[in-house]
Formats: sequence, C-alpha cells, structure tokens
Amino acid sequence: MQFKPLHDRVLVKRVESDEKTKGGLIIPDSAKEKPAEGEVVACGEGARKDSGELIAMAVKPGDRILFGKWSGTEVTIDGQELLIMKESDILGIIKASGSKAKAA
Repeated sequence: MQFKPLHDRVLVKRVESDEKTKGGLIIPDSAKEKPAEGEVVACGEGARKDSGELIAMAVKPGDRILFGKWSGTEVTIDGQELLIMKESDILGIIKASGSKAKAA
C-alpha cells in the first residue's frame, strides 16, 4: 500500500468483533455494529503550531486504538476498507496486558 496521511491524520484498519456472543449465539452481519476499535496503519507527521513548530503524533503504526462511533471517513485502498481520521478523534491507545488477574 502506498498511502501516507498528511498532517495530523491517521489511517486506521477496523478490528473485527467476534461473530458469537459469550453464550454461543451467532450474530448475523446485519445485526453487528461496526467496531470502534482499530489498528493504526499509517500516520502523518503531525500538526503544526502557528509558529510552524511540529507537534509530534501520539500514535504510531501498529498501535491499537479506540475511537468514536462516527469518527473518520471510510475509504477503500487496495481493496481494504479503512478509515482516515484526525488524531483528535482517537479516544485512547489500548495497551496489551501481560497477565490477566484471575477472578476470585
């Protein structure tokens, strides 16, 4: 893929949700909501202040992020459905936990 977002924009690939519920029911495509979680594919260089100074991006390619339900613009690049959004539309970065606490 040969696409680089400009300024403070981010190219995001949605992370697909499970097709089954915890109880084992299969969710049809028509009833699924689009996930609000994704993986950063590419980033711009960052926004610029009025003085011209570059504000570095807080995310980088490979980061798993959470974004608003209606964030971004859907685009298709090389047959993949992706989102282009501003960095300010990203709610947070999801960190992978090394070990999960056991329920008592």
